[in-house]
Amino acid sequence: MAKLLHMPEVSANTTHAAIQNWTLKEGDAINAGDCIAEIETEKALVELAAEEDAVLGKILVEPGREVAVGAPIGVLFARGETDVDIAALLAKAGALAAANEPVVEEAPVRQARAEVSPLIDAPTPGRVFASPLARRLAAAKGLDLTRLEGSGPNGRIVKRDVEAATVVAAAPIPAPTPVSTSDFDEIPHSSMRKTIARRLVESKATVPHFYLELECRMESLLALREQINQSAPRKISINDFIVKAVAVALKQVPAMNVTWTDSALRRYHHADVCVAVSTDSGLITPVVRNADSKALSQISADVAQLAGRARDGRLRPEEYQGGSFTISNLGMFGVEQFSAIINPPQAAILAVGATQQKPVVENGELKVGAVLRCTLSVDHRAVDGALAAQWLAVFKGLLENPLGMLI
Repeated sequence: MAKLLHMPEVSANTTHAAIQNWTLKEGDAINAGDCIAEIETEKALVELAAEEDAVLGKILVEPGREVAVGAPIGVLFARGETDVDIAALLAKAGALAAANEPVVEEAPVRQARAEVSPLIDAPTPGRVFASPLARRLAAAKGLDLTRLEGSGPNGRIVKRDVEAATVVAAAPIPAPTPVSTSDFDEIPHSSMRKTIARRLVESKATVPHFYLELECRMESLLALREQINQSAPRKISINDFIVKAVAVALKQVPAMNVTWTDSALRRYHHADVCVAVSTDSGLITPVVRNADSKALSQISADVAQLAGRARDGRLRPEEYQGGSFTISNLGMFGVEQFSAIINPPQAAILAVGATQQKPVVENGELKVGAVLRCTLSVDHRAVDGALAAQWLAVFKGLLENPLGMLI
């Protein structure tokens, strides 16, 4: 019997996804476990596997099109089945969805004005779907729901849409400058880029950041690294040492190994450290699990494998979800110092610059030393300044005396 193939929820809290590529064409036989299509989520490509033997009878969503989770994307025929009324199948599915649709109050509709504003002008007459929480927040903030674009299932306005609109409303909207379309190329945002933009705005708007800067002497670590790499089967990078030092410091100062929720702090038993990786679609942070208990060689292998899978868009959700702390290292680009934005619900992120030769004072004498500058961005709701300074001191001690983190 024919059935609809629906867009799955491939990762937690995903509301929309796009078909990147159909691996089969209409009429092809499918065996259970076969990859039917590749789905582009907010952060990676995920394979959609068949649950049973069937035939791909009809493709409903073309590659590149984004649809809501649960929307029909194809029709699967039973083996040998040919006479299928696809329109009736879709109509039946639509009727079932409508019957299960929760009742939502209609927002009042006002007459549209000629002057356009994304928050306060009236919309084209019609029905507005919004969650009860979104309606309460919009009413409290004086926002008109009819001017908001929903990002929830079937275009429903949810909490994050109201919060994002509040941020936009707080800033003046400059008048657009007339430009010729020949002056630029428009590149549509990928799902990952949209997610990055939304999360960065939410982080800077809702998380009270504070910053601590530190310089670390790197002579001992560089000497140890050179000694290890003379005989190690895999070359160890400075970043591998930093991942290990962060993880050990989180174990030694467990109050820093936390994430924030509205009801409680979550303090973790293991140090799962995220490492920022730049890809063509944007920044992603795969997680090195249990980095505190892993050898440098294993951390190096894990980072290399995760970074490669990230750049290929092949990370599995469990490889980039979670983690309690993030490292963003721009030292390989010659950047001396910078500040990074926290990745909620994490409570901190460490921005790492390049190791540089600088004049230093040692025992009252001026010398040339290898200096690494780091900036710790911290969520003040979860971590106080004294605690963050304590953690930084432990991290600095581990980098300047690296044998301590290997014992």
